[in-house]
Amino acid sequence: MTTSSPQPLRWAVVGTGGIAKAFAEDLRLSDAGTLVAVGSRTAARAEAFAAQVGAPRSYGDQAEMLAAEDVDAVYVATPHTGHKDAALAAIEAGKAVLVEKPFTINRAEAEEVVKAARARGVFLMEAMWTRFLPHMVRIRELLAEGRLGDVRLVNAEHGVWFRRDPAHRMFDPYLGGGALLDLGVYPVSFLSMVFGAPATVTASTQFGDTGVDGHTSVITGYEGGRQGVAVSTMEAFLPNRASIAGTEARIDIEPWWYRPTSFTLTTRTGATERYEWPVPGNGLRFQTEEVARCVREGLLESPVLTLDETCEIMGTMDEVRAQAGLRYPNE
Repeated sequence: MTTSSPQPLRWAVVGTGGIAKAFAEDLRLSDAGTLVAVGSRTAARAEAFAAQVGAPRSYGDQAEMLAAEDVDAVYVATPHTGHKDAALAAIEAGKAVLVEKPFTINRAEAEEVVKAARARGVFLMEAMWTRFLPHMVRIRELLAEGRLGDVRLVNAEHGVWFRRDPAHRMFDPYLGGGALLDLGVYPVSFLSMVFGAPATVTASTQFGDTGVDGHTSVITGYEGGRQGVAVSTMEAFLPNRASIAGTEARIDIEPWWYRPTSFTLTTRTGATERYEWPVPGNGLRFQTEEVARCVREGLLESPVLTLDETCEIMGTMDEVRAQAGLRYPNE
């Protein structure tokens, strides 16, 4: 792959679910990348998905797709338990790789994938697309400027109600189902963005009848008594807000904080500043533009979401599961 080319990255997508469809749709909104192929476990499913998203080629054989010379980058959007193997195959083929969150099932898998990418010398990043949205970029700038003073508490929640269906991946422990990996990774990653890796983790989990977690709440502790609170549930529809509170000001991110949205900064005196960004599409294109930028510059990971941070996040999730006694059958 030529890293200095000004041409858009040519993407292949592995997986045919809803997030893969959203990714393909948003890729059309950017001039940094173009979709050239999709792959699935069956040729028929790949062909149907290619027709749906306008991909010129489809593959029922992942190895054949990865051998294509006009594929520069691969987006892994399989069920969670398939992330590691799909990512390793793409890395071995020498492609830049973007792996849908959660990066893997656990930290051990994450470190295996990261080690492989570093040894092969290819770009790798977790597709925590929220990290690259315009409002998150501005929030990081405000934090770096010290506008909030000493940040003391961060709250974030992600709750989406799912109709009970044992056949759905969210209820299937063999596919890494449950609230924590699919939903909880967003607020846990948000806490990491603000505070870094926690010194302590305290978790409370409620299990559903298929063996996955229905909801999980996490309190993280940091130096100086700072705290983070991350709540996830697949059994209720939450307001889905987030806030960052400091000694001088507070940021309140509006509902669906992890999607393109707006926020308000409120000072201790009650003065407010409003930040709004109209964003077409789902917001997934910004992560593809970050991948393209890094590849052009010869970077093997993004400084916005490093591979070490991704591994730390998976480590936090491991600790949450250890406290809850939550293990997946194929671990």
